Amino acid sequence: MRKGLMFGSAALAAFASATSTARAAEGLPLPEQEWSFDGAFGTFDREALQRGLQVYREVCAACHGLEYIAFRNLADLGYNEDEIKAFAAEYTIVDGPNDEGEMFERAGTPADYFPSPFPNEKAAAASNNGAAPPDLSLIAKARAGAANYTHALLTGYEGQVSDDALQIIFAQETQKREEKYKADLEDYERRLEAYEDKVADGEEAKKPTPPVEPQPVTSIDDLGLSDTSNFNAYFPGYGIAMAAPLFEDGVAYADGTAATVDQMARDVSHFLMWTAEPKLENRKGMGLKVLIFLVVFTGVLYAVKRKVWADVH
Repeated sequence: MRKGLMFGSAALAAFASATSTARAAEGLPLPEQEWSFDGAFGTFDREALQRGLQVYREVCAACHGLEYIAFRNLADLGYNEDEIKAFAAEYTIVDGPNDEGEMFERAGTPADYFPSPFPNEKAAAASNNGAAPPDLSLIAKARAGAANYTHALLTGYEGQVSDDALQIIFAQETQKREEKYKADLEDYERRLEAYEDKVADGEEAKKPTPPVEPQPVTSIDDLGLSDTSNFNAYFPGYGIAMAAPLFEDGVAYADGTAATVDQMARDVSHFLMWTAEPKLENRKGMGLKVLIFLVVFTGVLYAVKRKVWADVH
């Protein structure tokens, strides 16, 4: 036990300087990214949104839907009416029932919403080792960290994170296991004492089993992930059902941008922030107008107050 505790202490000391905000109980902190929509005056980057849509269509759409996004909403990304019509027509929509009471298929229209890749949640789970892929419409707002989270998740697979980050995870997991072992050992000693008291009194009792001393975590294999899980440094528990979806040059951007993993992750994260809050720019614009109004209105009230109370002063 002493040897294991010494290992954990040494590992934590060695990597504490690598991240002052590492949370031992919650894993790695999300890397902070710069986004054009950050801040009071932030706006969406239309080119990034269009690239992100392309990544979604060519990579993510095979498993994830956009339940709350209609094709006509793509006008916000800078597409004109004809482009949206042509885009929607590429999708097949299940509609109906018809006059015979049967469902039928037709080409999509701008009024339609992005269709789900699966007919229902059970079919989605059956096609993905029992884990149904979540709808991505609101994912950026449903996870702490918003776009930072989706970017980190998409770039947090084995071979994509640094050795320093892995060592921090290993040290944290080693510490957690040793803390659990210490608690289990204290519980075992209490149960052993109770057992011995019963035996001394001539009672029958089952001797408790001592806890097994944990081994230090030195590799991803030591994390004990299930066979259907893939390591991800930013997913709770480090095991995610989704395999790494992005690879170098996984898409061919229409604008010629180099399709690195980081670039694709940034673009689709930017796009998913828009799907989660498409009226973000309107909200910020309205907030600015309200603030300007309040400043002007405060000035008017002050001037009126001075006028009304001029004779008193």
